[in-house]
Amino acid sequence: MPGIDECLLEAMALPGARGASLVDWTSGLALGTAGESPVGDHETTAAETAELARSAAEFDSFTAVDGAPGAGPPVEDLIVTTRAGYHVLRFVETSFDSSVFLHLWLDRDSGNLALARLRLRDLAERLVLG
Repeated sequence: MPGIDECLLEAMALPGARGASLVDWTSGLALGTAGESPVGDHETTAAETAELARSAAEFDSFTAVDGAPGAGPPVEDLIVTTRAGYHVLRFVETSFDSSVFLHLWLDRDSGNLALARLRLRDLAERLVLG
């Protein structure tokens, strides 16, 4: 069961990984970072990706099939494609409020989006916070 640092190092081992972080989407704070930041500053990247995560979570709360909030994270993952890369945000289910996500920045030419999604899902399931 990896902790934050081990989890981020495993994420950085993915082909094309340029940067990774664990972010609290309610506060916008990075709980851990590895590699590069797309804007040069991990805290700025964390705040910006947290806005995306909050937007997705709020949108999902309006689209519940039965109208009842579900257990765990509101969204599984979110993918943003840019000219140079992919940003994969994988929401992490926790024993408290499930308000964290893994953010992986992949190079578009050398990254494997499908593999990244599978590995981030596995990391999110094994991640130990505490």
